[in-house]
Amino acid sequence: MSTNQTKAQRRDAARAEALALQKKQQAREKRSRLIVLGLLGLGVIVLVVAVVLIFMESQKTTMEKVENIPAGVVQETGIPVGADGAAGTSNEGAKTLDVYVDYMCPICGQFEQTNSASITEMREAGDVTFVVHPVSILDRTSQGTEYSTRAASAAAWVADRAPEQFAAFHDAMFASQPEENTAGLSDEQIAQVAEQAGVPADVAAGITEGDATDTYREWVEASTKVASEDPDVVNPETGQLGTPSVLLDGERFTDWQTPGALTQAITGEAAGSEEPSPSPSE
Repeated sequence: MSTNQTKAQRRDAARAEALALQKKQQAREKRSRLIVLGLLGLGVIVLVVAVVLIFMESQKTTMEKVENIPAGVVQETGIPVGADGAAGTSNEGAKTLDVYVDYMCPICGQFEQTNSASITEMREAGDVTFVVHPVSILDRTSQGTEYSTRAASAAAWVADRAPEQFAAFHDAMFASQPEENTAGLSDEQIAQVAEQAGVPADVAAGITEGDATDTYREWVEASTKVASEDPDVVNPETGQLGTPSVLLDGERFTDWQTPGALTQAITGEAAGSEEPSPSPSE
């Protein structure tokens, strides 16, 4: 009896051990399933979040994706200038003159030569708010130096960091305008133009060191894209953005080449003789 009992005990012990091992295995398998399900659930959550973020990003406008936009900008792309010549200001109740410019564009230079003095006079008198829209459509004509982008970025830099000198800097850039199909001005030369226009040396140093372009390149590119897609701005005949593109109170104004036409359209008074200008650049 004792021997049989010992065998039974051993058999029961073996069964108990096997059952315990089976339970442990089942527990391990359950934990593994839970871990796998948890990881799958986490993966689904991550995937859903990624899809939502991608969708939200795709719904942003061109300008909403831009990280740095100069202070005081209006209509996403314009730098307004009021009576005192400071960026971000306007003349209350005055007409609005929007001009889309590329600082390499020779026709923009002609526009400035023909109209700058009268625009300044009307702006200082409170008759008009001058809104500058720096764009870059002529990088291809600066021998790989991206002069249009660098110059427009410098304008944004001055508008943001030395707004009181913006109008003077804008005029000085056209007074120092390089010829098309040249390398244009270097960053050091643009900084010199800025200092000569009254921009503080520490602000001008940011142009020399490339900070201006690094900060506002994205905004310039976005501004150019936005302007290129605006039916009120592009040339209705070609569907392309040309510079200068001139809008008076939101309406395309093409008669700026006619002597006195721009001044008369703004003030109702005829101006002195002005030389006719060639067609806008594209």
